[in-house]
Amino acid sequence: QVQLVESGGGLVQAGGSLRLSCAASGGTFSLYKVAWFRQVPGKEREFVAYIRRSASYTDYSDYSDSVKGRFTASRDNAKNMAYLQMNSLKPEDTAVYYCAARRSLGVGYAEYEYPYWGQGTQVTVSS
Repeated sequence: QVQLVESGGGLVQAGGSLRLSCAASGGTFSLYKVAWFRQVPGKEREFVAYIRRSASYTDYSDYSDSVKGRFTASRDNAKNMAYLQMNSLKPEDTAVYYCAARRSLGVGYAEYEYPYWGQGTQVTVSS
């Protein structure tokens, strides 16, 4: 089974950018679909982005409405890495960001659909 470790979080001013990384180990990373979620204290974990690579090596991604056009998910299967490029950050993007992985078919938008999780990385956007 795959293990995931996020990095790249930090403190940034509104309008700035960060790139989160998710390092995978212990499995055939290319077989896993990867999603990013975020969570603020007292709230449920929220879907942010999803990416998978098709058999024809085309990346398919999807995003929540709140980040669409600002965030970009990508992956490098050769390096066992997934990334979340976050641009035009807003204070409401402040949260702990998690990467998650699954092998099941279809796009997963819910936390319970992902059996594998990283430990999370804090992103704080100041106004």
